[in-house]
Amino acid sequence: MPFRLFLAASLALAALPALAQNAQTGIAFAYAPEQGSGMCTGGNPTATLDCARQKCVAESGALPQDCARVAWCFPAGWSVVVGIQHNEGIHWSEFSCGWPSREAALAAGNVLCDLKLRENIQQCVIGGLWNDDGEPISLEGGM
Repeated sequence: MPFRLFLAASLALAALPALAQNAQTGIAFAYAPEQGSGMCTGGNPTATLDCARQKCVAESGALPQDCARVAWCFPAGWSVVVGIQHNEGIHWSEFSCGWPSREAALAAGNVLCDLKLRENIQQCVIGGLWNDDGEPISLEGGM
């Protein structure tokens, strides 16, 4: 086996545990309208969604029945949340996950916030971004 082929095969095998870990992790979001949200990562959809609901309750002060399970993606991929305000003043968040890259997640957020595609929306902004490990990514300094 030529050295280059051996080196390429060795590097590919070394990356497999990290790829397998990401492929086995999902992300879940729970949301209580006008109160708050929760996010968890894990391999089991029911347990991960329940974790997100518990975090929603703990972080927002909402009642458990107010924290709806709104999104689950497996594998997690990149995730984005947008904050939306209706012309009548009510506001809510929408979550999108499973994107293959930061750029794709931000593009999804931009589509969700395209006011030409939404009626009676006063304002929409990307409010959060998470990488494929479920870690929050700062939006400061530009998107």
